Amino acid sequence: MTEYEIKAKNKFSFGLAELIQYRELFYFFTWRDVKVKYKQAALGILWAILQPLIMMLMFTLIFSKALKVSSDGIPYPVFAISGLLIWNIFSNGLMNSANSMVNNANIIKKIYFPRLIIPMSAILTALVDFLFALTIYVAILIYYHQGVDFTKLFIYLPLSILITVVTTFGLGSFLAALNVKYRDFQYLLPFMIQFLLFANPVLYSAKAFTNPIINTIMKANPIASAIQLCRSVFTGQEVDWQGVAIGSSVAIVLFFIGIYTFRKTESYFADLA
Repeated sequence: MTEYEIKAKNKFSFGLAELIQYRELFYFFTWRDVKVKYKQAALGILWAILQPLIMMLMFTLIFSKALKVSSDGIPYPVFAISGLLIWNIFSNGLMNSANSMVNNANIIKKIYFPRLIIPMSAILTALVDFLFALTIYVAILIYYHQGVDFTKLFIYLPLSILITVVTTFGLGSFLAALNVKYRDFQYLLPFMIQFLLFANPVLYSAKAFTNPIINTIMKANPIASAIQLCRSVFTGQEVDWQGVAIGSSVAIVLFFIGIYTFRKTESYFADLA
């Protein structure tokens, strides 16, 4: 059997030109993942809408009705869904991308293509879910007669999505590379994501903390920055741009750490996957 050697690339290289060359394969993987995800479900793609809706209702009962958590002056369902939309991009994208190399082992062993396409398409699948979930967001805004600053909407929302995607790609590609060699990560990841849900201001306001150490950690957390950006569109509150700058910087660092780790182990994927 003929063996092919995959030459190591610059470990910090994103390989954009090659990714563009294989863009059709990128779209194929994304479309395939979306179809497979909902193929066996009776409600199909509707689950992309129902999942955040059910989560929002559940957390509204617990955090708003039972625990009386502050929602920065807006109805708690609006508050919760604005956090959950960003959170679901991160959590679904991270879970999908972390397991993507192992799940596509057979294809990796058979043909050559830029391996980064696999975790990237896994994250794009999460963005497809996000687009469907936006319909629930719009419905809730209409129901509560919640005003929207459209200037902020078209600037802050894309920026918050960008920060989330960059962070998710960095962590996802890092974990995808490690998961190929150390399969324990796929069992630990659900617990990590569950912990991160409550460690981020998804269901509570970041203003709930007055401890300077916790506030510093929040500023260094890119997902917390993304959630606050998204939420400020509806609360009308000023954005902590220093926190956004710090969080964005951390996201970029995570992005390059992810690429470096992925490139470092890329030539061994066919043997280990």
